[in-house]
Amino acid sequence: MSPVFADGKEYPISPQKTIFDYADNLEVRVPTACGRNGECHECVVEIKKGMESLNHLTQEETFLRGNYRLACQAVVEDLTSDVEFSTLRRQPKILTSGVKRLVNLDSLATKRADRVFIAEVDVDRYQGHILGLAGDIGTTTIVLSIVDLESGDTLATSSFENPQRFGGSDVMNRISYDGGPNKGELKKVLLSSINYEIGEMLREHKIHRRRIYDAVLVGNTTMRDILFGVNVQTVGEKPYKSIIQHDMESGSRESTAINISAKELGLRIFPQARIYSGPIIGCHVGADVAADLLAITADETENPIMLVDIGTNTEVVIGTRDKMVAASCPAGPAFEGGEVTYGMPGYEGAVESVKIR
Repeated sequence: MSPVFADGKEYPISPQKTIFDYADNLEVRVPTACGRNGECHECVVEIKKGMESLNHLTQEETFLRGNYRLACQAVVEDLTSDVEFSTLRRQPKILTSGVKRLVNLDSLATKRADRVFIAEVDVDRYQGHILGLAGDIGTTTIVLSIVDLESGDTLATSSFENPQRFGGSDVMNRISYDGGPNKGELKKVLLSSINYEIGEMLREHKIHRRRIYDAVLVGNTTMRDILFGVNVQTVGEKPYKSIIQHDMESGSRESTAINISAKELGLRIFPQARIYSGPIIGCHVGADVAADLLAITADETENPIMLVDIGTNTEVVIGTRDKMVAASCPAGPAFEGGEVTYGMPGYEGAVESVKIR
């Protein structure tokens, strides 16, 4: 019988076993929150080889396109063909050092005596930690950091692939997918992945996720609006503006920033925690670029600067604190290894350096 492959390992095929079963055998971590019954949609995997050897899509998988399946629903039926799969939870190598702006801590969540306040509201008993969550929701890669809001120290940082790849590798395909019959699925899988990763990051520190009382999540306009459940169809059509930007320009709202509670979003941290996403600059230039500009003190510079954020969606900003101009263009996921047949991005197993002595 032929083997099943994943992460460079193989395991012999057995009758009526799911891809999730093989993941267990191969010691490949696949997330799930529903007990493997297909409800949570967290266990999406990409079938690299042998798609025809699997059972047909189940009712729980109708939202998927291309060579993507739910690991708990995909059963290997042809025992004579090789099958290879990969999870959408691979962890890319990211830059963890760089420019650091010194700022005074001014958290919305504070400790007063033995109580925790969010703004002026007494919300909880102090239980040893007041944490914050920072997230950059990229089209291809997501980076999360958990910060101690009392000391300003970063407690943990994690990166993983955006699990929305089944909806397309760029923002225009994601917009098209979200406008179809499976609207809401992209938000669901993204939110599930973020919730899962928060738990993984805090587990080693033995801290409960409800100790996170504040969160800032940024991303390009499409990724941010999908996460917050905003209709993104106008971002894909001229003049390529978010509904939120249209509302601000018409005077029905003061800012393109978003500020809601964790309970409203479905983020599994302290329910009354504030979830803030900064203002988008305009069209496809989103809140992630606004965060970039703050990080490099662009609001204070008198000399001309240029900021280039190269990702699946690429942005360029030029100017001074008095005036800036911005542009956006699709670079595609090439810089992060998307759609690459031969080779791989900087994940575990890639060669990072070679030294000849």
